[in-house]
Amino acid sequence: MNAGFIASLMLVVFVFIAVAVVFSFIPVGLWISALAAGVRVGIFTLIGMRLRRVPPAKIVNPLIKADKAGLNITVNQLEAHYLAGGNVDRVVNALVAAERAAIPLPFERAAAIDLAGRDVFMAVQMSVNPKVLETPLVSAVAKDGIEVKVIARVTVRANIDRLVGGAGEETILARVGEGVVTTVGSAESHKLVLENPDLISQTVLSKGLDAGTAFEILSIDIADVDVGRNIGAQLQTDQAEADKRIAQAKAEERRAMAVAKEQEMKASVQEMRAKVVQSEAEVPLAMAEALRQGKLGVMDYYNLQNLLSDTQMRDSLSRIGHQREDAGPDLPVK
Repeated sequence: MNAGFIASLMLVVFVFIAVAVVFSFIPVGLWISALAAGVRVGIFTLIGMRLRRVPPAKIVNPLIKADKAGLNITVNQLEAHYLAGGNVDRVVNALVAAERAAIPLPFERAAAIDLAGRDVFMAVQMSVNPKVLETPLVSAVAKDGIEVKVIARVTVRANIDRLVGGAGEETILARVGEGVVTTVGSAESHKLVLENPDLISQTVLSKGLDAGTAFEILSIDIADVDVGRNIGAQLQTDQAEADKRIAQAKAEERRAMAVAKEQEMKASVQEMRAKVVQSEAEVPLAMAEALRQGKLGVMDYYNLQNLLSDTQMRDSLSRIGHQREDAGPDLPVK
């Protein structure tokens, strides 16, 4: 009795464990939900998803959503997109939104856009509801040298056909900024830009800036226009200051050359004086040689010494006279 009861209990536990394992491996509840929604998904297909490590819920639930929206999508397409690393639920949501907005969007293109790293559902929403991009403050200079600061708002709509490989929002803003700088720079005066801000938007819009991008530009509106600095006057001031520094540098160069020349002349004078002193030193030697050879007599030498003494006396008297003239007239004696 006890042995039979224990055996029955063990059998019940074994059956319960087996059923739990089967139900945990085979999503029977998901299969029943698919049948209730009218979507035919085989139980072996769900088992194959388990074996391929694909969560059945991430395939079956989007498939039910697509079937209810009237989309013709197979299990293999969704499973292949999931295995490729895509977001199945986002792709199905984008396809449903495109179907409701009458936007032609095949599953292959939506999957390619999703695998390219773009939000395909947001792209569909942007195709229905355009997005407004605001450029940063763009500084441009008109021909009269006045700086003009412009802020523009660009209304864009996603282009589904160019989402794969098309440039993003940063390219649109950069091109619009470049167009604003070109338009303002070609204006004769900043007053023309202030009087007609729509001149900027019309000129920039006519250049086809959305070529090669994932967007289509609908309009470019100037949000703010302001006058900045007088760049032309500032540049002229900087140029004048630069010219002044160049002139000062050249003058300093000429002064240095003049000082160097003066020092060279002083050195030359000292050199000539040295030569004179050297020549004067040779005079006594020549006179001694003349006396020795009898070419100069004693009286001649004596007369020469008297002449030198007389010359030195006259020179001393002349210096005393010059000193008195510089000192002024003598004061009267009381």
